[in-house]
Amino acid sequence: MKRLSFLLLTAAALVCASAIQAADVKIIANPSVSAPSVSADELKHIFLLEKSVLADGTRVEPVVAKGGPTHDAFLHEYLSKTDSALQTYYRSLVFTGKASMPRTLASEVEVAAFVAKTKGAIGYVSTGTPTPGTKTLDVK
Repeated sequence: MKRLSFLLLTAAALVCASAIQAADVKIIANPSVSAPSVSADELKHIFLLEKSVLADGTRVEPVVAKGGPTHDAFLHEYLSKTDSALQTYYRSLVFTGKASMPRTLASEVEVAAFVAKTKGAIGYVSTGTPTPGTKTLDVK
């Protein structure tokens, strides 16, 4: 009985930690992106390489982090995928000639730097990551 209670408490703690991490994801874009916000559905289509133009006509290029808690939280929150499922999805698009792999960078600092210098770039970082030269998009 004590073991079951421990397992339930551990599971609850993990769920809460995931929810907190998801709230700490910040969507950033190059200042050339004129939209002040993006819908969650639009964000999903952009990062699944189904769409490359926002509703306002701005062409965007998604930038993906290589891994980490913010990456996992972003995937869970907005794409409903795991990292391995996303990589399999991307490879299938490349294999069938429907898309190219998105730019994947090793750290959130690299994501922020790339977004700052690349017209139309859109990415995600934790709220604590410095993002000079970028703008934060609200997700509606």
